[in-house]
Amino acid sequence: MPLLLVLDGNSLLHRAYHAAAFGELLAPDGSPVWALQGLVGYLARAAAHLSPDAVIVGFDCPVSSARRSDFPLYKAQRPDKSESLVAQLAVAPLLLEECGVCTVVPPAYEADDVLASAAGAARAAGWQSVLMTSDRDAFSLIDATTSVLRVRNGGYGEAVLIGADDLPALYGVTPAQYQDFAALRGDPSDNLPGVRRFGAKTARRLLESFGTVEAAWQADPALVTAAVGAQAATFFTDPSSRGIVERNRRLMSQRADLPLPALASARLPLMYTVMRQALRARGINLGPSLWSLVGGAAPSPALIEQTPELRPWVFRGGLSARRDPTPGQLSLF
Repeated sequence: MPLLLVLDGNSLLHRAYHAAAFGELLAPDGSPVWALQGLVGYLARAAAHLSPDAVIVGFDCPVSSARRSDFPLYKAQRPDKSESLVAQLAVAPLLLEECGVCTVVPPAYEADDVLASAAGAARAAGWQSVLMTSDRDAFSLIDATTSVLRVRNGGYGEAVLIGADDLPALYGVTPAQYQDFAALRGDPSDNLPGVRRFGAKTARRLLESFGTVEAAWQADPALVTAAVGAQAATFFTDPSSRGIVERNRRLMSQRADLPLPALASARLPLMYTVMRQALRARGINLGPSLWSLVGGAAPSPALIEQTPELRPWVFRGGLSARRDPTPGQLSLF
């Protein structure tokens, strides 16, 4: 079955910017490019490990937001981005297009919506898809044909490939329950408060007991109290909790119907000379690490040993809370 690799461009570029894995690399004209190099490195590393047949990279619309129009406080708590980050965010879609990578910037929507729409398009075409992101919202998209490659603090070595059978072991909920789980606990990074007294453990206990939020609302209050405790049950059964959960689910839901280029236009391999020229024009030289994107032969063991970015990507078997962004880093994601 063919495989589509879909990247959350904003999420991964922010991650590369913060990690500064390649140092604060500058282009010949002095413009910052270290996050751009990191983003392309993520793409090349994932392609080398997964051998996709096609690649799509999505970015947030930089000029308007349907979610902010719906809820003006959406992401309103985030501090202003640095000039060097803004500059690289602006250049990233253009650079990838110059490299020949299929790139989508949807009007008023976000990279998350590109991931959801691409996963749906892949499923409809009989393909599998892997969604590469540092954002947990993509967990709700996991199914029999869709997996999530989550990149966390620590870079390549902390990537986790999560399929339909893995999420329950990691979070105690199924992919179909994940949106209720997230809506209950909220998302501070998007300025979406959850129901009071509902963190991850309490949300998991409620869903383990009732399956869905709706079923819990319809259940005997005594059973809710038995599942989550008296304090959490009091807040959950308060009428205001419905508004909180419904708002969060609405804003966390990814659109799966965005118009996308045909999968045929996203096919690999890319043209090596075109890609290398586009990167070199901005002072980025990844050399042999591009092999998987351009249809080249796998590097020799000796070259891999000399070039850290070519070494095999070992996926971790679990998620550790200490690897998630700290509150001071939330403006990056």
